Amino acid sequence: MEKGEKLFQAKKYEEAQIVFEEILKSKPSDAKVIEYLGDIASHNKSWQKAVDYYKKLKKLKPSEANVYFKYGGALGMRASEVNKIKALGLASEVKESFEKAIELNPKHIQARWGLIEYYLHLPGILGGSESKAVSYSNELLKLSLVDGYLSRGRIEEYFDRYTEAEKYYIKANEIGKSKTTFQKLYNLYLNKLKDAKKAHELKQKFES
Repeated sequence: MEKGEKLFQAKKYEEAQIVFEEILKSKPSDAKVIEYLGDIASHNKSWQKAVDYYKKLKKLKPSEANVYFKYGGALGMRASEVNKIKALGLASEVKESFEKAIELNPKHIQARWGLIEYYLHLPGILGGSESKAVSYSNELLKLSLVDGYLSRGRIEEYFDRYTEAEKYYIKANEIGKSKTTFQKLYNLYLNKLKDAKKAHELKQKFES
């Protein structure tokens, strides 16, 4: 187990996978091993594999919020790979998984991000809703200013309202001053607003 964990932490995922799969043969209900294998599958974008591992994990850890978040995330990514009819069949379970994560941990930030993406991507006639995405963004704002502003910027950018998105990304970057907040604003300048000057100035400021 220790060997597998060290390999995982060193990002040697293929080697770690071999070790964990070997452990699983003798300990088929080891929750920690199953979670590691689910995380490796997610890293490799093997979404169906990840879904299967996290589904087992839900039965072993039915009251852990993060398990439902991981399951919902993997299921959502799997839905993006299959045909539309099959994807719609998975959609409600994705939403329920994120909602369950929040029910178990009312401060769960990533599950709210998941629901924002869910409501943005789902067509309106099937339950997609900008206002619901905004309501989860407002909840994030109460938990984390950076996530709140980033998520609102994400919503504005999704609907091609780039000037509005810029305002929120600037606020997020002023507070967060992180690689993530810089990257969001930089990409907006470079790819959406096509303002190379602002992108260059932001990069200089960030690097200094």
